[in-house]
Amino acid sequence: MATIGEEALPKHHAASATEKRVILASSLGTVFEWYDFYLYGLLATIISAQFFSGVNETTGFIFALAAFAAGFAVRPFGALVFGRLGDLVGRKYTFLVTMGLMGFATFTVGILPSYASIGVAAPIMLVALRLLQGLALGGEYGGAATYVAEHAPDNKRGLYTSFIQTTATLGLFAALLVVIGTRTMIGEEAFKEWGWRVPFLVSAILLGVSLWIRMQLQESPVFQKMKEEGTNSKAPISEAFGNWNNGKWALIALLGAVAGQAVVWYTGQFYALFFLEKMLMVDGATTNILIAVALAIGTPFFVFFGWLSDRIGRKPIILTGCALAAVTYFPAFHLLAEAANPALARAQASAPVSVIVNDADCSVQFDPIGKNRFDAKSCDIAKSFLAKGAVSYSNVEAQAGAIAQVRIGAQIFTAPDPATVTGEERKAAIAAFQDEVRAALTAAGYPAKADPAQINTPLVIAVLTYLVLLVTMVYGPIAALLVELFPTRIRYTAMSLPYHIGNGWFGGFLPTTAFAMVAATGDIYYGLWYPIGVCVLTVVVGMLFLPETFRRNIDQ
Repeated sequence: MATIGEEALPKHHAASATEKRVILASSLGTVFEWYDFYLYGLLATIISAQFFSGVNETTGFIFALAAFAAGFAVRPFGALVFGRLGDLVGRKYTFLVTMGLMGFATFTVGILPSYASIGVAAPIMLVALRLLQGLALGGEYGGAATYVAEHAPDNKRGLYTSFIQTTATLGLFAALLVVIGTRTMIGEEAFKEWGWRVPFLVSAILLGVSLWIRMQLQESPVFQKMKEEGTNSKAPISEAFGNWNNGKWALIALLGAVAGQAVVWYTGQFYALFFLEKMLMVDGATTNILIAVALAIGTPFFVFFGWLSDRIGRKPIILTGCALAAVTYFPAFHLLAEAANPALARAQASAPVSVIVNDADCSVQFDPIGKNRFDAKSCDIAKSFLAKGAVSYSNVEAQAGAIAQVRIGAQIFTAPDPATVTGEERKAAIAAFQDEVRAALTAAGYPAKADPAQINTPLVIAVLTYLVLLVTMVYGPIAALLVELFPTRIRYTAMSLPYHIGNGWFGGFLPTTAFAMVAATGDIYYGLWYPIGVCVLTVVVGMLFLPETFRRNIDQ
Protein backbone atom coordinates (compact mmCIF):
# COMPACT_ATOMS: atom_id res chain seq x y z
CA MET A 1 0.00 0.00 0.00
CA ALA A 2 1.31 3.45 -0.89
CA THR A 3 2.13 5.86 1.89
CA ILE A 4 0.82 9.41 2.08
CA GLY A 5 4.18 10.65 0.88
CA GLU A 6 4.16 8.30 -2.08
CA GLU A 7 0.66 9.38 -3.08
CA ALA A 8 1.60 13.03 -2.84
CA LEU A 9 4.83 12.81 -4.78
CA PRO A 10 3.30 12.46 -8.29
CA LYS A 11 0.99 15.37 -7.56
CA HIS A 12 3.96 17.46 -6.61
CA HIS A 13 5.76 16.73 -9.85
CA ALA A 14 2.67 17.25 -12.00
CA ALA A 15 1.84 20.62 -10.51
CA SER A 16 4.90 22.64 -11.35
CA ALA A 17 2.83 25.71 -12.22
CA THR A 18 1.06 25.41 -8.87
CA GLU A 19 4.37 25.03 -7.07
CA LYS A 20 5.71 28.19 -8.69
CA ARG A 21 2.56 30.10 -7.76
CA VAL A 22 2.79 28.88 -4.17
CA ILE A 23 6.43 29.92 -3.86
CA LEU A 24 5.83 33.30 -5.50
CA ALA A 25 2.73 34.18 -3.49
CA SER A 26 4.14 32.99 -0.18
CA SER A 27 7.46 34.72 -0.77
CA LEU A 28 6.01 38.06 -1.90
CA GLY A 29 3.73 38.19 1.10
CA THR A 30 6.54 37.40 3.48
CA VAL A 31 8.80 39.98 1.83
CA PHE A 32 6.16 42.58 2.65
CA GLU A 33 6.07 41.56 6.31
CA TRP A 34 9.86 41.69 6.63
CA TYR A 35 9.88 45.05 4.83
CA ASP A 36 7.53 46.39 7.48
CA PHE A 37 9.39 44.85 10.38
CA TYR A 38 12.88 46.01 9.41
CA LEU A 39 12.09 49.58 8.47
CA TYR A 40 12.39 50.37 12.14
CA GLY A 41 15.86 48.85 12.37
CA LEU A 42 17.12 50.82 9.38
CA LEU A 43 15.86 54.07 10.87
CA ALA A 44 16.83 53.40 14.50
CA THR A 45 19.10 56.46 14.69
CA ILE A 46 16.40 58.81 13.40
CA ILE A 47 13.68 57.15 15.48
CA SER A 48 15.91 57.63 18.52
CA ALA A 49 15.87 61.39 17.90
CA GLN A 50 12.12 61.46 17.12
CA PHE A 51 10.78 59.34 19.97
CA PHE A 52 13.48 59.18 22.67
CA SER A 53 14.74 62.76 22.71
CA GLY A 54 13.98 63.13 26.43
CA VAL A 55 17.18 61.27 27.43
CA ASN A 56 20.88 61.58 26.63
CA GLU A 57 22.03 60.56 23.16
CA THR A 58 23.70 57.25 24.06
CA THR A 59 20.79 56.11 26.22
CA GLY A 60 18.31 57.26 23.57
CA PHE A 61 19.94 55.09 20.92
CA ILE A 62 19.99 52.05 23.22
CA PHE A 63 16.31 52.75 24.02
CA ALA A 64 15.58 52.86 20.29
CA LEU A 65 17.33 49.51 19.89
CA ALA A 66 15.36 48.18 22.87
CA ALA A 67 12.11 49.21 21.18
CA PHE A 68 13.42 47.46 18.06
CA ALA A 69 14.00 44.38 20.19
CA ALA A 70 10.52 44.62 21.76
CA GLY A 71 9.07 43.41 18.49
CA PHE A 72 11.29 40.37 18.75
CA ALA A 73 10.45 39.73 22.40
CA VAL A 74 6.83 38.86 21.64
CA ARG A 75 7.49 36.80 18.52
CA PRO A 76 7.43 33.47 20.43
CA PHE A 77 3.97 34.41 21.80
CA GLY A 78 2.83 35.16 18.25
CA ALA A 79 4.23 31.77 17.27
CA LEU A 80 2.07 30.07 19.91
CA VAL A 81 -1.11 32.01 19.12
CA PHE A 82 -0.94 31.83 15.35
CA GLY A 83 0.86 28.48 15.23
CA ARG A 84 -2.04 26.95 17.13
CA LEU A 85 -4.50 28.68 14.80
CA GLY A 86 -2.57 27.42 11.76
CA ASP A 87 -2.63 23.81 13.00
CA LEU A 88 -6.34 24.03 13.87
CA VAL A 89 -7.81 26.14 11.04
CA GLY A 90 -5.22 26.12 8.25
CA ARG A 91 -2.03 27.68 6.94
CA LYS A 92 -3.57 30.06 4.39
CA TYR A 93 -6.05 31.95 6.55
CA THR A 94 -3.63 32.31 9.43
CA PHE A 95 -1.01 34.16 7.47
CA LEU A 96 -3.66 36.40 5.92
CA VAL A 97 -4.51 37.55 9.45
CA THR A 98 -0.86 38.09 10.38
CA MET A 99 -0.26 40.13 7.25
CA GLY A 100 -3.19 42.44 8.01
CA LEU A 101 -1.92 43.05 11.55
CA MET A 102 1.58 43.79 10.33
CA GLY A 103 0.37 46.25 7.71
CA PHE A 104 -1.82 48.13 10.19
CA ALA A 105 0.98 48.49 12.75
CA THR A 106 3.52 49.66 10.19
CA PHE A 107 1.27 52.26 8.61
CA THR A 108 0.40 53.63 12.05
CA VAL A 109 4.09 54.17 12.88
CA GLY A 110 4.18 56.47 9.84
CA ILE A 111 1.53 58.78 11.33
CA LEU A 112 2.59 58.56 14.99
CA PRO A 113 3.29 61.92 16.69
CA SER A 114 6.85 62.43 17.95
CA TYR A 115 8.13 62.97 21.50
CA ALA A 116 8.25 66.71 20.85
CA SER A 117 4.52 66.68 20.08
CA ILE A 118 3.01 64.46 22.77
CA GLY A 119 5.84 63.64 25.17
CA VAL A 120 6.27 60.21 26.75
CA ALA A 121 3.07 58.90 25.11
CA ALA A 122 4.96 58.77 21.79
CA PRO A 123 7.55 56.12 22.74
CA ILE A 124 4.88 54.15 24.61
CA MET A 125 2.68 53.97 21.50
CA LEU A 126 5.72 53.16 19.36
CA VAL A 127 6.62 50.20 21.56
CA ALA A 128 2.97 49.03 21.50
CA LEU A 129 3.03 49.00 17.69
CA ARG A 130 6.34 47.14 17.69
CA LEU A 131 4.76 44.53 19.95
CA LEU A 132 1.87 44.14 17.53
CA GLN A 133 4.34 43.73 14.64
CA GLY A 134 6.21 41.08 16.61
CA LEU A 135 3.04 39.10 17.30
CA ALA A 136 2.13 39.19 13.61
CA LEU A 137 5.58 38.11 12.45
CA GLY A 138 5.56 35.33 15.02
CA GLY A 139 2.69 33.75 13.09
CA GLU A 140 3.82 34.58 9.57
CA TYR A 141 7.11 32.78 9.09
CA GLY A 142 6.02 29.36 10.30
CA GLY A 143 2.94 29.50 8.09
CA ALA A 144 4.82 30.47 4.95
CA ALA A 145 7.62 27.94 5.48
CA THR A 146 5.21 25.13 6.31
CA TYR A 147 2.92 25.99 3.41
CA VAL A 148 5.74 25.92 0.85
CA ALA A 149 7.35 22.80 2.32
CA GLU A 150 4.08 20.89 2.17
CA HIS A 151 3.79 21.67 -1.54
CA ALA A 152 7.42 20.78 -2.33
CA PRO A 153 8.78 17.51 -3.80
CA ASP A 154 10.69 15.49 -1.21
CA ASN A 155 14.01 15.97 -2.97
CA LYS A 156 13.61 19.73 -3.47
CA ARG A 157 12.34 20.87 -0.08
CA GLY A 158 15.52 22.76 0.76
CA LEU A 159 15.46 24.51 -2.62
CA TYR A 160 11.78 25.45 -2.43
CA THR A 161 11.85 26.72 1.15
CA SER A 162 15.05 28.65 0.47
CA PHE A 163 12.95 31.15 -1.46
CA ILE A 164 11.10 31.85 1.79
CA GLN A 165 14.53 32.30 3.40
CA THR A 166 15.38 35.02 0.90
CA THR A 167 12.34 37.03 1.95
CA ALA A 168 13.86 38.44 5.15
CA THR A 169 16.84 39.78 3.22
CA LEU A 170 14.70 40.87 0.28
CA GLY A 171 12.37 42.67 2.69
CA LEU A 172 15.38 44.42 4.20
CA PHE A 173 16.68 45.16 0.70
CA ALA A 174 13.29 46.61 -0.37
CA ALA A 175 13.21 48.75 2.76
CA LEU A 176 16.74 49.96 2.01
CA LEU A 177 15.78 50.93 -1.54
CA VAL A 178 12.74 52.89 -0.37
CA VAL A 179 14.77 54.62 2.35
CA ILE A 180 17.63 55.44 -0.04
CA GLY A 181 15.21 56.66 -2.71
CA THR A 182 13.32 58.89 -0.30
CA ARG A 183 16.53 60.28 1.18
CA THR A 184 17.86 61.05 -2.29
CA MET A 185 14.67 62.73 -3.47
CA ILE A 186 14.02 65.04 -0.52
CA GLY A 187 17.48 65.47 1.03
CA GLU A 188 18.90 64.36 4.37
CA GLU A 189 17.55 67.22 6.50
CA ALA A 190 13.98 66.84 5.26
CA PHE A 191 14.25 63.07 5.63
CA LYS A 192 15.29 63.38 9.29
CA GLU A 193 12.48 65.84 9.95
CA TRP A 194 9.53 64.17 8.21
CA GLY A 195 10.66 62.05 5.24
CA TRP A 196 11.42 59.02 7.42
CA ARG A 197 7.64 58.52 7.64
CA VAL A 198 7.28 57.91 3.90
CA PRO A 199 8.61 54.31 3.87
CA PHE A 200 6.13 53.40 6.61
CA LEU A 201 3.21 54.95 4.75
CA VAL A 202 4.17 53.24 1.47
CA SER A 203 3.53 49.92 3.21
CA ALA A 204 -0.23 50.44 2.80
CA ILE A 205 0.12 49.97 -0.96
CA LEU A 206 2.31 46.89 -0.51
CA LEU A 207 -0.21 45.46 1.95
CA GLY A 208 -3.05 45.68 -0.57
CA VAL A 209 -1.03 43.97 -3.30
CA SER A 210 0.24 41.23 -0.98
CA LEU A 211 -3.20 40.46 0.46
CA TRP A 212 -4.66 40.16 -3.04
CA ILE A 213 -1.90 37.73 -4.08
CA ARG A 214 -2.30 35.59 -0.97
CA MET A 215 -6.09 35.42 -1.46
CA GLN A 216 -5.49 33.46 -4.66
CA LEU A 217 -3.87 30.54 -2.83
CA GLN A 218 -5.51 27.27 -1.82
CA GLU A 219 -4.95 25.45 1.45
CA SER A 220 -1.96 23.11 1.78
CA PRO A 221 -2.96 19.70 0.31
CA VAL A 222 -1.30 17.78 3.15
CA PHE A 223 -3.15 19.80 5.79
CA GLN A 224 -6.42 19.62 3.84
CA LYS A 225 -6.18 15.83 3.59
CA MET A 226 -5.39 15.52 7.28
CA LYS A 227 -8.32 17.77 8.22
CA GLU A 228 -10.74 15.82 6.00
CA GLU A 229 -9.63 12.59 7.67
CA GLY A 230 -10.01 14.15 11.12
CA THR A 231 -6.43 13.42 12.13
CA ASN A 232 -5.34 16.99 12.82
CA SER A 233 -4.35 17.92 16.37
CA LYS A 234 -7.04 19.28 18.69
CA ALA A 235 -4.47 20.73 21.12
CA PRO A 236 -1.28 21.49 19.14
CA ILE A 237 0.46 23.49 21.88
CA SER A 238 0.21 20.79 24.55
CA GLU A 239 0.96 18.06 22.04
CA ALA A 240 4.01 19.91 20.72
CA PHE A 241 5.55 21.00 24.02
CA GLY A 242 3.79 19.05 26.75
CA ASN A 243 5.03 15.79 25.24
CA TRP A 244 8.78 15.32 25.85
CA ASN A 245 9.19 13.29 22.65
CA ASN A 246 8.19 16.39 20.68
CA GLY A 247 9.36 19.03 23.15
CA LYS A 248 12.96 17.78 23.22
CA TRP A 249 13.23 18.34 19.46
CA ALA A 250 12.05 21.91 19.89
CA LEU A 251 14.80 22.45 22.48
CA ILE A 252 17.46 20.79 20.31
CA ALA A 253 16.31 22.80 17.29
CA LEU A 254 16.59 26.00 19.30
CA LEU A 255 20.04 25.47 20.83
CA GLY A 256 21.55 23.29 18.12
CA ALA A 257 20.52 25.29 15.05
CA VAL A 258 18.26 28.35 15.40
CA ALA A 259 20.13 30.27 18.12
CA GLY A 260 23.35 30.33 16.11
CA GLN A 261 21.49 31.02 12.88
CA ALA A 262 19.76 33.97 14.54
CA VAL A 263 22.86 35.73 15.85
CA VAL A 264 24.67 35.23 12.56
CA TRP A 265 21.67 36.74 10.72
CA TYR A 266 21.49 39.83 12.91
CA THR A 267 25.24 40.32 13.18
CA GLY A 268 25.75 40.05 9.42
CA GLN A 269 22.97 42.45 8.49
CA PHE A 270 21.75 44.68 11.34
CA TYR A 271 24.70 44.82 13.70
CA ALA A 272 26.99 45.49 10.75
CA LEU A 273 24.74 48.37 9.74
CA PHE A 274 24.65 49.87 13.25
CA PHE A 275 28.39 49.32 13.64
CA LEU A 276 29.14 51.28 10.48
CA GLU A 277 26.86 54.14 11.42
CA LYS A 278 27.40 54.47 15.17
CA MET A 279 30.89 53.10 15.83
CA LEU A 280 32.64 53.97 12.57
CA MET A 281 30.63 57.17 12.01
CA VAL A 282 29.79 56.53 8.36
CA ASP A 283 26.80 58.66 7.37
CA GLY A 284 23.43 56.93 7.26
CA ALA A 285 22.82 57.25 3.53
CA THR A 286 26.22 55.76 2.64
CA THR A 287 25.73 52.96 5.16
CA ASN A 288 22.38 52.04 3.63
CA ILE A 289 23.87 51.91 0.13
CA LEU A 290 26.82 49.75 1.20
CA ILE A 291 24.53 47.27 2.98
CA ALA A 292 22.14 47.21 0.01
CA VAL A 293 24.95 46.33 -2.42
CA ALA A 294 26.19 43.52 -0.18
CA LEU A 295 22.67 42.14 0.15
CA ALA A 296 22.18 42.25 -3.63
CA ILE A 297 25.38 40.23 -4.12
CA GLY A 298 24.75 37.74 -1.34
CA THR A 299 20.99 37.05 -1.57
CA PRO A 300 21.14 34.42 -4.39
CA PHE A 301 23.22 32.23 -2.07
CA PHE A 302 20.16 31.57 0.11
CA VAL A 303 18.84 29.55 -2.81
CA PHE A 304 22.24 27.98 -3.48
CA PHE A 305 22.65 26.71 0.08
CA GLY A 306 19.00 25.57 0.15
CA TRP A 307 19.68 23.58 -3.03
CA LEU A 308 22.95 22.23 -1.64
CA SER A 309 21.21 21.09 1.54
CA ASP A 310 19.01 18.81 -0.58
CA ARG A 311 22.20 17.02 -1.60
CA ILE A 312 24.51 16.96 1.40
CA GLY A 313 22.13 17.73 4.27
CA ARG A 314 20.99 20.69 6.35
CA LYS A 315 23.17 20.14 9.42
CA PRO A 316 26.71 20.46 7.97
CA ILE A 317 25.92 23.72 6.18
CA ILE A 318 24.30 25.40 9.18
CA LEU A 319 26.96 24.35 11.68
CA THR A 320 29.81 25.27 9.31
CA GLY A 321 28.34 28.77 8.96
CA CYS A 322 28.16 29.15 12.74
CA ALA A 323 31.72 27.89 13.19
CA LEU A 324 33.08 30.28 10.56
CA ALA A 325 31.27 33.18 12.22
CA ALA A 326 32.75 32.37 15.62
CA VAL A 327 36.28 32.20 14.20
CA THR A 328 36.19 35.18 11.83
CA TYR A 329 33.96 37.88 13.37
CA PHE A 330 36.76 39.74 15.15
CA PRO A 331 39.11 39.94 12.13
CA ALA A 332 36.19 40.74 9.82
CA PHE A 333 34.97 43.69 11.89
CA HIS A 334 38.50 44.99 12.40
CA LEU A 335 38.96 44.87 8.63
CA LEU A 336 35.61 46.63 8.21
CA ALA A 337 36.83 49.45 10.48
CA GLU A 338 40.08 49.82 8.53
CA ALA A 339 38.19 50.00 5.25
CA ALA A 340 35.28 52.22 6.29
CA ASN A 341 37.13 54.71 8.48
CA PRO A 342 40.88 54.31 7.89
CA ALA A 343 41.69 57.51 9.79
CA LEU A 344 39.99 56.12 12.89
CA ALA A 345 41.77 52.77 12.55
CA ARG A 346 45.15 54.51 12.20
CA ALA A 347 44.48 56.70 15.21
CA GLN A 348 43.44 53.72 17.33
CA ALA A 349 46.65 51.92 16.37
CA SER A 350 49.06 54.84 16.81
CA ALA A 351 47.44 56.60 19.77
CA PRO A 352 45.24 54.16 21.68
CA VAL A 353 42.97 55.65 24.30
CA SER A 354 42.68 54.31 27.83
CA VAL A 355 40.99 55.41 31.03
CA ILE A 356 43.10 55.00 34.16
CA VAL A 357 40.81 54.54 37.15
CA ASN A 358 39.56 52.03 39.68
CA ASP A 359 36.65 50.31 37.98
CA ALA A 360 34.64 50.19 41.20
CA ASP A 361 34.51 54.00 41.14
CA CYS A 362 32.72 54.05 37.74
CA SER A 363 29.09 53.87 36.71
CA VAL A 364 27.94 51.75 33.78
CA GLN A 365 27.60 54.11 30.82
CA PHE A 366 23.95 53.25 30.30
CA ASP A 367 21.18 55.04 32.16
CA PRO A 368 17.80 53.23 31.95
CA ILE A 369 16.01 56.16 33.60
CA GLY A 370 17.54 58.73 31.27
CA LYS A 371 18.29 61.32 33.95
CA ASN A 372 21.92 60.61 34.83
CA ARG A 373 24.25 63.30 33.52
CA PHE A 374 27.37 61.27 34.38
CA ASP A 375 29.12 64.17 36.12
CA ALA A 376 29.11 63.00 39.76
CA LYS A 377 32.37 61.01 39.46
CA SER A 378 35.60 61.77 37.65
CA CYS A 379 35.43 58.37 35.94
CA ASP A 380 31.93 59.10 34.60
CA ILE A 381 33.02 62.49 33.29
CA ALA A 382 35.84 60.87 31.34
CA LYS A 383 34.02 57.80 30.05
CA SER A 384 30.76 59.54 29.10
CA PHE A 385 32.66 62.04 26.96
CA LEU A 386 34.53 59.25 25.13
CA ALA A 387 31.36 57.18 24.70
CA LYS A 388 29.45 60.10 23.23
CA GLY A 389 32.20 60.59 20.65
CA ALA A 390 32.27 56.84 19.83
CA VAL A 391 35.91 56.70 20.93
CA SER A 392 37.02 53.17 21.71
CA TYR A 393 39.09 52.90 24.88
CA SER A 394 40.55 50.31 27.23
CA ASN A 395 40.47 50.34 31.02
CA VAL A 396 43.62 50.51 33.13
CA GLU A 397 43.16 49.68 36.80
CA ALA A 398 44.23 52.27 39.38
CA GLN A 399 44.04 52.51 43.16
CA ALA A 400 40.61 52.93 44.74
CA GLY A 401 39.63 56.58 44.98
CA ALA A 402 42.11 57.72 42.32
CA ILE A 403 40.98 60.56 40.07
CA ALA A 404 40.30 59.30 36.56
CA GLN A 405 42.82 60.03 33.84
CA VAL A 406 42.49 59.72 30.07
CA ARG A 407 45.59 58.60 28.23
CA ILE A 408 45.82 59.30 24.48
CA GLY A 409 49.03 57.83 23.16
CA ALA A 410 51.65 59.24 25.52
CA GLN A 411 49.53 62.18 26.74
CA ILE A 412 47.59 62.02 30.01
CA PHE A 413 44.66 64.26 30.98
CA THR A 414 43.21 64.31 34.48
CA ALA A 415 39.45 64.58 34.77
CA PRO A 416 37.89 67.09 37.19
CA ASP A 417 37.18 65.85 40.71
CA PRO A 418 33.47 66.54 41.39
CA ALA A 419 34.19 66.37 45.13
CA THR A 420 36.32 69.53 44.96
CA VAL A 421 34.43 71.62 42.41
CA THR A 422 30.73 72.44 42.35
CA GLY A 423 28.20 74.54 40.47
CA GLU A 424 29.52 76.75 37.68
CA GLU A 425 33.09 75.94 38.60
CA ARG A 426 32.40 72.24 37.96
CA LYS A 427 30.77 72.99 34.60
CA ALA A 428 33.75 75.10 33.58
CA ALA A 429 36.21 72.42 34.69
CA ILE A 430 34.36 69.71 32.75
CA ALA A 431 34.19 71.91 29.65
CA ALA A 432 37.91 72.65 29.87
CA PHE A 433 38.74 68.96 30.30
CA GLN A 434 36.58 68.02 27.32
CA ASP A 435 38.19 70.71 25.16
CA GLU A 436 41.67 69.42 26.04
CA VAL A 437 40.76 65.80 25.31
CA ARG A 438 38.95 66.74 22.10
CA ALA A 439 41.98 68.71 20.87
CA ALA A 440 44.31 65.82 21.70
CA LEU A 441 42.06 63.34 19.90
CA THR A 442 42.00 65.60 16.85
CA ALA A 443 45.80 66.00 16.94
CA ALA A 444 46.15 62.22 17.20
CA GLY A 445 44.08 61.81 14.04
CA TYR A 446 40.72 60.76 15.51
CA PRO A 447 38.10 61.97 13.00
CA ALA A 448 34.74 63.50 13.95
CA LYS A 449 33.16 61.30 11.27
CA ALA A 450 34.23 59.03 8.46
CA ASP A 451 35.55 60.81 5.38
CA PRO A 452 33.57 59.54 2.34
CA ALA A 453 36.60 60.12 0.11
CA GLN A 454 38.75 57.77 2.21
CA ILE A 455 36.28 54.89 2.43
CA ASN A 456 37.64 51.82 0.67
CA THR A 457 34.29 50.99 -0.87
CA PRO A 458 35.23 47.71 -2.61
CA LEU A 459 36.77 46.35 0.58
CA VAL A 460 33.81 47.44 2.73
CA ILE A 461 31.42 45.74 0.31
CA ALA A 462 33.63 42.62 0.27
CA VAL A 463 33.55 42.34 4.07
CA LEU A 464 29.81 43.02 4.24
CA THR A 465 29.22 40.45 1.48
CA TYR A 466 31.22 37.87 3.43
CA LEU A 467 29.03 38.53 6.48
CA VAL A 468 25.93 38.11 4.30
CA LEU A 469 27.30 34.85 2.88
CA LEU A 470 27.56 33.49 6.42
CA VAL A 471 23.92 34.49 6.85
CA THR A 472 22.94 32.56 3.72
CA MET A 473 24.74 29.44 4.95
CA VAL A 474 22.91 29.29 8.26
CA TYR A 475 19.56 30.63 7.08
CA GLY A 476 19.11 29.04 3.67
CA PRO A 477 18.48 25.46 4.94
CA ILE A 478 16.87 26.30 8.32
CA ALA A 479 13.21 26.26 7.20
CA ALA A 480 13.52 22.82 5.63
CA LEU A 481 15.27 21.51 8.74
CA LEU A 482 12.55 22.78 11.08
CA VAL A 483 9.70 21.54 8.89
CA GLU A 484 11.26 18.07 8.75
CA LEU A 485 11.73 17.80 12.51
CA PHE A 486 8.01 17.79 13.34
CA PRO A 487 4.88 15.88 12.20
CA THR A 488 2.18 17.58 10.10
CA ARG A 489 -0.45 17.72 12.86
CA ILE A 490 1.67 20.02 15.06
CA ARG A 491 4.20 21.32 12.53
CA TYR A 492 3.11 24.99 12.38
CA THR A 493 3.17 25.34 16.18
CA ALA A 494 6.19 23.13 16.89
CA MET A 495 8.56 24.73 14.36
CA SER A 496 7.40 28.30 14.98
CA LEU A 497 8.23 28.47 18.68
CA PRO A 498 11.94 27.51 18.56
CA TYR A 499 12.37 29.60 15.42
CA HIS A 500 10.94 32.72 17.05
CA ILE A 501 12.61 32.21 20.42
CA GLY A 502 15.90 31.92 18.55
CA ASN A 503 15.35 34.81 16.17
CA GLY A 504 13.22 36.87 18.53
CA TRP A 505 15.31 36.59 21.67
CA PHE A 506 18.79 35.37 20.77
CA GLY A 507 18.87 37.40 17.54
CA GLY A 508 16.46 40.27 18.13
CA PHE A 509 18.15 41.37 21.34
CA LEU A 510 21.60 41.21 19.77
CA PRO A 511 21.94 44.89 18.76
CA THR A 512 20.72 46.11 22.17
CA THR A 513 22.87 43.65 24.11
CA ALA A 514 25.97 44.21 22.01
CA PHE A 515 25.80 48.01 22.18
CA ALA A 516 25.14 47.91 25.93
CA MET A 517 28.28 45.76 26.23
CA VAL A 518 30.19 48.34 24.19
CA ALA A 519 28.86 51.18 26.34
CA ALA A 520 29.85 49.32 29.52
CA THR A 521 33.41 48.49 28.42
CA GLY A 522 34.32 51.24 25.95
CA ASP A 523 35.60 48.67 23.44
CA ILE A 524 33.72 49.01 20.13
CA TYR A 525 34.44 45.34 19.33
CA TYR A 526 33.42 43.90 22.69
CA GLY A 527 29.80 43.34 21.62
CA LEU A 528 30.96 40.64 19.19
CA TRP A 529 31.53 38.26 22.10
CA TYR A 530 27.77 37.79 22.32
CA PRO A 531 27.19 36.28 18.84
CA ILE A 532 30.46 34.35 19.05
CA GLY A 533 29.41 32.73 22.32
CA VAL A 534 26.01 31.74 20.95
CA CYS A 535 27.57 30.31 17.77
CA VAL A 536 29.93 28.15 19.80
CA LEU A 537 26.96 26.88 21.84
CA THR A 538 25.06 25.99 18.67
CA VAL A 539 28.01 24.16 17.11
CA VAL A 540 28.50 22.03 20.23
CA VAL A 541 24.81 21.21 20.76
CA GLY A 542 24.19 20.72 17.04
CA MET A 543 27.11 18.34 16.61
CA LEU A 544 26.02 16.23 19.60
CA PHE A 545 22.23 16.16 19.35
CA LEU A 546 20.83 17.61 16.10
CA PRO A 547 19.74 14.88 13.64
CA GLU A 548 20.08 15.09 9.87
CA THR A 549 16.60 15.46 8.35
CA PHE A 550 16.95 16.02 4.61
CA ARG A 551 15.76 12.55 3.58
CA ARG A 552 12.68 12.50 5.78
CA ASN A 553 9.11 12.10 4.47
CA ILE A 554 7.06 14.95 5.97
CA ASP A 555 3.62 14.01 4.58
CA GLN A 556 2.45 12.31 7.77
